[in-house]
Amino acid sequence: MSSLRRLLLACAAALLPTVLGAAARAEIPDHLIRIGVLNDGSGPFADQTGHGSVVAAEFALEDFAPEAGDLKVEIVYGDHQNKPDIGAAIVRKWLDEGRVAAVTDVPNSAVALAVNTLMAAKNRVLLASSTATSDLTGKFCQPTTVQWDTDTWAQANGTARGLVEKGGKSWFFITVDYALGTALERDTAAVVKSRGGTVLGDVREPLGTSDFSSYLIKAQSSKAQVLGLATTGADAINLVKQAAEFGIAQGGQTLAGLFIMITDVDALGLKTAQGLVLTDPFYWDLNDATRAFAKRFAARMDGRPPTGNHAGVYSSVLAYLRAAKAADTLDGAKVVAEMRRRPIEDALFGEVVIRPDGRAVHAMHVFRVKSPEQSKGRWDDYQEVATIPPEQAFRPLDQGGCLMLEKR
Repeated sequence: MSSLRRLLLACAAALLPTVLGAAARAEIPDHLIRIGVLNDGSGPFADQTGHGSVVAAEFALEDFAPEAGDLKVEIVYGDHQNKPDIGAAIVRKWLDEGRVAAVTDVPNSAVALAVNTLMAAKNRVLLASSTATSDLTGKFCQPTTVQWDTDTWAQANGTARGLVEKGGKSWFFITVDYALGTALERDTAAVVKSRGGTVLGDVREPLGTSDFSSYLIKAQSSKAQVLGLATTGADAINLVKQAAEFGIAQGGQTLAGLFIMITDVDALGLKTAQGLVLTDPFYWDLNDATRAFAKRFAARMDGRPPTGNHAGVYSSVLAYLRAAKAADTLDGAKVVAEMRRRPIEDALFGEVVIRPDGRAVHAMHVFRVKSPEQSKGRWDDYQEVATIPPEQAFRPLDQGGCLMLEKR
């Protein structure tokens, strides 16, 4: 068994593999499975995904190695720069020239939706472990796509439901102007209205906005009880910081972080982020298994714990490799069918079931960000408020508009 070498490739670079295994195989050409990690390498989602996702994929390869037999597995990397055309170009090159069998990670929903179409056309698998739009398993569902980790419906269901039930009936949204933000606002507003709340308005901010003052003035003027922050990454960090400067909380309005991750909380600091309510399927300090994974991850990431996105890359890649080996094929629809065949006992997410629409269903957790006084040190950021069981955590199968279900 050769040692694993990480290869970071730009979209124009040649594919230089990281290899596990040897020997030949009849159904999987050249006994080779090549997986592409596609994400944001230096932009607003780099801390959530970036290099950490490559490390997480490496862990999946390492843990699969004892089971690999005569299979080889390789990782290639691409930075989509949050541009759908660049992301699509990278994946098209991977599929046409690089023999990539699966693509994982893919933060930025607009990029993911473009890649989703390409992977289906080539009958290869998209492991959308960092893609948030719930449309991926709704109107854009494909037989070759599995969406792991979370989505906008699950985020809204976890965070908005709790806030409305506690009296936060009127909402105003500050929404990043691309597919993620649109889906987050839509799914959250639906939860708010279904529970007797109202939406007083919204504003759209371009991805990469640094000055949120005009948006915050409109949000304050709305007199809404809750400001729904339908954004993530660097934009969410800047927005929460500026909201603190505007005295939003002191004025009686509650901030609802609809897609906040632990890297965002760390960048904000507990003094600013304390009290934020958020939903996530993963937290490094949740149980013994998550703590063990976090310790392993931190050793390669200068002490940083994994995000839910990193956990999703690890778990989805490992599940894919096991299914591809069991099915003895790279045929995307057949591998996904094998992933659906039985529940997956996952170390990080618990029991996972892949539904016919491609949604990986598992428990979700609602957290409240600790105050500085409650925290024992850096990264000790969350206090669990509730666990949402799998059957309640994600959109009901018959409500997403997935056309594949009509053909069953």
